[in-house]
Amino acid sequence: MIVSTRQYDEASTILGEMITPPAALHALLYAAGEPVEKKQLAKLLELKDAEFAMVLKSLTDSLKGSGVAIVETETEVELRTAPEASIIVKKLREDELARDLGKGSMETLAVIAYQSGATRSEVDWVRGVNSSASLRTLLMRGLIEGHDDPSDKRRIRYILTTEALAHLGIARAADLPRAEELSATTQAIIEEKETQTVEAAA
Repeated sequence: MIVSTRQYDEASTILGEMITPPAALHALLYAAGEPVEKKQLAKLLELKDAEFAMVLKSLTDSLKGSGVAIVETETEVELRTAPEASIIVKKLREDELARDLGKGSMETLAVIAYQSGATRSEVDWVRGVNSSASLRTLLMRGLIEGHDDPSDKRRIRYILTTEALAHLGIARAADLPRAEELSATTQAIIEEKETQTVEAAA
């Protein structure tokens, strides 16, 4: 769906002459200080989904080079420091999460990142070990969150949070190095193990 300039201008008048929709979105994200659902933001700005997407892109583009950036998942948006500011920001942080995570937790985080979400059993299959402790660590740090698996409500599917994306220095999972290649590799491992499990149970 293409959003016309007229529709964009109409959205601006809703907010008043003193502030544009991108500026209003910037203010909302700054005031929230945490991830906000896209649906909630669109409702607050009185915008349709396509209009909100255009406003979000406009804000994202305008923030380039400013030291802050938009980090987004499929459902949420957050205002964070930009990846290129990571060096100076690290100087401010006395305790950086990556130093304490350990190899197991970083491996678990990578599987979830490259699969755009994974269950515990899927993480276990890729890593070859029990990942319960690593998942618990990542949950406590706010780097992942669990939701019901749409294909099986008895399982929990873990996904990255905006905190994890910001920590990794990316705006979305698709920006990960070799994202397409490694995602296909982990998926192949998961499918192979699932086939073996079904055959063993037959």
